[in-house]
Amino acid sequence: MFSLSEWVGSDALLVTSVDGVGTKLMVATMMKRHNTVGQDIVNHCVNDILVQGARPLLFMDYIAAGKLTPELIEEVVEGLVTGCRAVGCALIGGETAEMPGVYAPGQYDLVGFVAGAVERSRMVTGERIAPGDAVIGIASNGLHTNGYSLARKLFFEIANLPVGQYIPELDRTIGEELLRVHRVYSPSVLSLLDTIDVKGMAHVTGGGLPDNLVRALPEGCTAVLERESWHVPKIFDLIQDLGRVPIEDMYHTFNMGIGYVLIVPEESADEVTSRLSASGETGYRIGRIEEGERGVLIV
Repeated sequence: MFSLSEWVGSDALLVTSVDGVGTKLMVATMMKRHNTVGQDIVNHCVNDILVQGARPLLFMDYIAAGKLTPELIEEVVEGLVTGCRAVGCALIGGETAEMPGVYAPGQYDLVGFVAGAVERSRMVTGERIAPGDAVIGIASNGLHTNGYSLARKLFFEIANLPVGQYIPELDRTIGEELLRVHRVYSPSVLSLLDTIDVKGMAHVTGGGLPDNLVRALPEGCTAVLERESWHVPKIFDLIQDLGRVPIEDMYHTFNMGIGYVLIVPEESADEVTSRLSASGETGYRIGRIEEGERGVLIV
């Protein structure tokens, strides 16, 4: 975060984030479908600054490949535009680079940068989280943008499935499942911040629930999550069964069905889940804050 007070006389903070889509791009290449990965990176970055309570202002992208084609750029930018429009964020520019020898033929990389703003008095820091608070989880729709190296190895190398293989448990092909767009939570969550005392938030990305939620917690607080309190999408069951992955590793690698977490006072929990439902999200009461060593316990 960067304070603007010295420059514009305001107590506003710029909140920034930069990230990439990762090896999900390889699935997009296998599917020959590149118009969703732009949404993925916009949504990922916007969720990252949302945890401080920031509203997105502007977005920039970086696309690199051994050789860029107009068709690829057009598809990627289509997704960027769709993502930015959905959250009211300006797509102000970007950079493209051709680096033959660095990227193999057919490979490319996509990175995004977002800047948002929040008034210092409205910043969400997690400092006021206390024992007795409720932990609310918002549903993901699959892997989002994390865990793809393992998922690709299991489905396409070990199981040797074609990307167009229909999976009855998923009611779609494995390629379609893995290209589900990373959900964005900014519109639903920002509307809560005006009236709900949201004490802390976490965007569940690489590291899963344990490694992301702990960042929001102050010393002396343990988040105790009840594993059976939310729905885990079938894709995670398939990954666990196919790779014989220990459950602890699953929770440290994937979001396991929870894409975003809010910590609110106990008396606000029901209102929060109700309002999330009204805005089209699926919210679960997944746990509570207890006194103890700073950390996350899934029981």
